[in-house]
Amino acid sequence: MILHADLDSFYASVEQRDEPALRGRPVLVGGGVVLAASYEAKAFGVTTPMSLSRARALCPHAIVVPPRMSAYTRASRLVFEIFDDTTPIVEPLSIDEAFLDVDGLRKIRGTPVEIAHRLRAEVRERAGLPITVGVAGTKFLAKVASGAGKPDGLLVVPPGEELAFLHPLPVEKLWGVGPVTATKLRERQIHTVGHVARIGEAALVSMLGGHAGRHLHALAHNRDPRRVNTGHRRGSIGAQCALGRHSHSEDEVEATLAALVDRVTRRMRRAHRAGRTVTIRLRFGDYTRATRSRSLLKATMGTEAILRTAEGLLREARPLIAERGLTLVGVAVSNLDGEGNVQMELPFDTTPDRDGLDAAMDKIKERFGADSLRRAAMIGRDLSPSVPLLSDGDSG
Repeated sequence: MILHADLDSFYASVEQRDEPALRGRPVLVGGGVVLAASYEAKAFGVTTPMSLSRARALCPHAIVVPPRMSAYTRASRLVFEIFDDTTPIVEPLSIDEAFLDVDGLRKIRGTPVEIAHRLRAEVRERAGLPITVGVAGTKFLAKVASGAGKPDGLLVVPPGEELAFLHPLPVEKLWGVGPVTATKLRERQIHTVGHVARIGEAALVSMLGGHAGRHLHALAHNRDPRRVNTGHRRGSIGAQCALGRHSHSEDEVEATLAALVDRVTRRMRRAHRAGRTVTIRLRFGDYTRATRSRSLLKATMGTEAILRTAEGLLREARPLIAERGLTLVGVAVSNLDGEGNVQMELPFDTTPDRDGLDAAMDKIKERFGADSLRRAAMIGRDLSPSVPLLSDGDSG
């Protein structure tokens, strides 16, 4: 049996824990964009990442607080200590959720359900935070169960009852079913997971393509052989920034992209991980999304090479941006080398010392703070707060 433990409205819960006057009241964490909303605010239709102006329109009496990333990081570390005290087999997914394999602990810690009860109580007692736990035989179903058990709940899917729980759920509960795939399915009167399960694999493949069709067919029958993996390293390092729904000049978008590349490459060097594939992520004014990727000939953690590639991808996307408007831009580097090995190039004597410049800037920022140096184009502009993540050398 597997537990999926997921802290409830994590940032907002930390704010309510640390400031008693916020408890039981609608709380929004963020600046221009809502990073987190308490369940009292979610009851009014507030979601993330929604613009703060729209969230205020839906919930006028909401209390807005600025994000405190250091507080969230400390709270996350404490909760993960509790996870590690519960079982040695923990797979972190993000700063506020993880899978825990507890099946081998029956003789020393009790049944999975008993362990889940104690885990929730310990997180509440030691960290002062609400957490929801899903218990099931597969990772997929445990995650679905925790989502259905929110907020501050425990939902168990007993062996033998998996399909009875899963099949009435809407198709969007299947991993990999986003708005586009959901529309394709619903146009064919496929509304629930049970409907997907009753369709043959071949029909799903012809409808959605090979990988997606086989993937959804397996999940609809609760076939998920993945084990809880403690040794997985992050597959990519990235950052993104919500821009808001007003129009943005090309210079503004390019400056934001450059600042994001600075943030990402600094993290790559800190983690000693070079990468080959650069991806930009775009979200448009009509809520559609697009990604553009390009692979380099050799792995790098150099700011200039990655920025040059990201800028080229952005230029290729300008017609779409002009047509639809841009509300979010992100950049990620993947195909990461585990040891940060970078192939040097000839001729050595004429190559600008970009690595030395990167290293010098990193040292200045480490000593005087991340905001001690910034690009001239970013003066007077601020990126959205950097979301705290697990160590880039650990699970992502």
